[in-house]
Amino acid sequence: MGRALDFPWAIRWGLGFGLIVLGNAIIWSGVMQLGIAATSGGEGVLRTRGLYRLSRNPQYVADMAILIGIGLFSASILSWPVIITGTTALALATFGSVIKCMVRRYAQNWQTIVERLHKLTCSPETSATWGWSVPIKGDRR
Repeated sequence: MGRALDFPWAIRWGLGFGLIVLGNAIIWSGVMQLGIAATSGGEGVLRTRGLYRLSRNPQYVADMAILIGIGLFSASILSWPVIITGTTALALATFGSVIKCMVRRYAQNWQTIVERLHKLTCSPETSATWGWSVPIKGDRR
């Protein structure tokens, strides 16, 4: 058992299993809010209520919670490289290509996105850094 982590019962079952259940609840709530087609990449409308009021990518955040929950619940050191890689990939996708795709798809609503997402600060300099070519209100380019 040299590969097992000695997590207490409360960490494994409480936090680990709890993150798995919570993550799945968030994912399926997001699917219900968007619909199966939009969740799978199809056309949809911009959502700014419910989970999407708090995060542009609640399903990715929930996926990260599930991965961490699996690592805690399994208490296996062998699972952590996969969990760290998956969580990192989801975090990078959240801040990179997904945001860029949304800007292309919902360019006319970009100001609404910026105003409603408190965590995302988008100045003209940030837009240039990410390669966005969508004008932002007040941008004099």
